[in-house]
Amino acid sequence: MRVAVVGATGMVGQVMLKVLAERKFPVSDLILVASARSAGKQIEWQGENHTVITLEDAVEKKPDIAIFSAGGGTSKEWAPKFAEVGTTVVDNSSAWRMDPTKKLIVPEINASELTSEDKIISNPNCSTIQMVLALLPIHRNYGIDRLVISTYQSVTGTGVDAVQQMNNEREGVSGAMVYPYPIDKNCLPHGGDFGENGYTSEEMKLVNETRKILGDDTIRVTATVVRVPVIGGHSEAVNVAMKKPFELSDIRKKLSDTPGICIQDNIDTNTYPMPLYAHDKDDVFVGRLRVDESNPNSLDMWIVADNLRKGAATNAVQIAEYLVEKDLIQKESKATL
Repeated sequence: MRVAVVGATGMVGQVMLKVLAERKFPVSDLILVASARSAGKQIEWQGENHTVITLEDAVEKKPDIAIFSAGGGTSKEWAPKFAEVGTTVVDNSSAWRMDPTKKLIVPEINASELTSEDKIISNPNCSTIQMVLALLPIHRNYGIDRLVISTYQSVTGTGVDAVQQMNNEREGVSGAMVYPYPIDKNCLPHGGDFGENGYTSEEMKLVNETRKILGDDTIRVTATVVRVPVIGGHSEAVNVAMKKPFELSDIRKKLSDTPGICIQDNIDTNTYPMPLYAHDKDDVFVGRLRVDESNPNSLDMWIVADNLRKGAATNAVQIAEYLVEKDLIQKESKATL
């Protein structure tokens, strides 16, 4: 596969390169792409130096797959240009997620929806990916009526400048402010832009993307997104109201049997998921499973995952792996340069 990584110099792009290597994705030609100001930069991958090129130059190379992590505006403009030359785009931005003509994919849930005709494929929001993976066996077996979600999201979800802001604050150094307030020793109930309904764009992603991925617009969802001063991953407290009675032991077993889920749930040994230990791992960790004593047929759960890996890079690479495995990549883009 001739693979382009668009946004290769960014935080998620760097993790994508790491995941491609770790998972031994069949890369015959790696094309590293970034903005014009980064063109010419050298990045080492698998023992070889690769020169970063512009989007214009990358389109001319007609890669088989382009994995985007360069922002919604870039994706809106350039993903169709790659698709026009035969490239299959896996996009990590929010640009195409709610487009009814585009698939929103978590491979363990709905990769089977993909066909060779899908030239632009959306990677869901990081907080959505980890949550829906944990919700999948619950919805399939009991039906979800309502979700009440509170997230505790890593500064890495905002990007390298946000991490720098937090580090500056910890070291007493003046610097650029990505957030409207200090983030170190603080929690900001503000993720994305505020809408007319009082919810933020990050909160509405949890509402809309969950329904699309699980294929059920009747699920009622409300969310509060909070940015917290950690770097290991996103954490979520999720209250799940189901349509049928359940046994906690059955929920635990079904979660344990779900690929990509790791149960950490033993209060006797203080075992529960934490971003400190989810960092740099691909699993979604689930714990604090308990019956909600205030509402019939309801469950409380705590979900943690590394937002740069399963929440972004790993999920995108898994989509690409599925496309290769099922021979859904059009080979005519493999023209000799």
